[in-house]
Amino acid sequence: METDEKSKTDPIKENTEISKNEKSKNDIEKNIRDEGVKKGIVNTSIICFIILLLMGIIAFSLYNHEHKKLTNLMETQKTSLTDKVNARDSVINEWITTFDDIEKNIAIIKEKEKLITVNSSNAEISKDKRLQVLEDIKTINTLLEQNKNKIAFLNAQLKKSGGTIKILQTKISELEFSMKQNENEISELKTALVEKKFEVDQLNTQVAVMQDTIAKKDEKISTQTYEMNKAFYAVGTYKELKAKGLLTKEGGFIGLGKTETLTGALPDSAFVQIDITKMNSILVNSKSAKLISEHPANSYQFIRDKDKKIESLEITDPAQFWKISKYAVVEITK
Repeated sequence: METDEKSKTDPIKENTEISKNEKSKNDIEKNIRDEGVKKGIVNTSIICFIILLLMGIIAFSLYNHEHKKLTNLMETQKTSLTDKVNARDSVINEWITTFDDIEKNIAIIKEKEKLITVNSSNAEISKDKRLQVLEDIKTINTLLEQNKNKIAFLNAQLKKSGGTIKILQTKISELEFSMKQNENEISELKTALVEKKFEVDQLNTQVAVMQDTIAKKDEKISTQTYEMNKAFYAVGTYKELKAKGLLTKEGGFIGLGKTETLTGALPDSAFVQIDITKMNSILVNSKSAKLISEHPANSYQFIRDKDKKIESLEITDPAQFWKISKYAVVEITK
């Protein structure tokens, strides 16, 4: 009987143990699933973070590339604007020089008129004074012709500008009015001289030989001055200057310690030409720069802006700066 009862209770214990095992198994599986979910969340978070980081890097790289591109464009536009301003200043200087020449000629004409009036005031004019009057008239004729040509040049410049430069237009009108007055006065003076038996042909002759001599002399002086004041500069990275055939690297050991030096040939086409009497500053606009060409250290300085960026190379002593070489090469780092 005891054996039968024992055999009857064993299945219950067995079922209980099975239930406990299944519950334990389920708990383990649940824990495993929970751990898997947690790991999945962590892995997903890490992947998302990596993706966001990569996207940030890519976005920054694109922004940096566009920023550099825009900066280069702005620098190019700035250089172009500087060249245009320099060209405009050159034209304005030419106008001023022409104005001065015309006004000087008008002053000489006035002076010659007075001399002619004095020398021809007597009823009887000596041979010497007669010859002097004729020479003065010839000089006046030459100066009047020069002024006509110069005013024609100014009118051509005004037309080229579209007639929008009011100050130039006003100045030309004033000079034309002065010229008209000169011509009328000289015409009256010639009439008075004819009455005193001066030959009309002699009075209307220009000092052609003198004019030609003066023109050639002025041209020679102008050419010599132009050549004396002519200089060249180039600004760029080592790569840019090397591409232009201006820089090379020499010295060092097995590729190390090499220094940048100028090449033997310096083609003018690789430089910007300037007049050293008009331009004492070279635009740099870079975080660092160095002068490769040889110039006295006390003849220039680099000017920095508030952000410590090198804005320009200021030539403090042009005569000394350009004494050794008329070619300035500035290497920059962008």
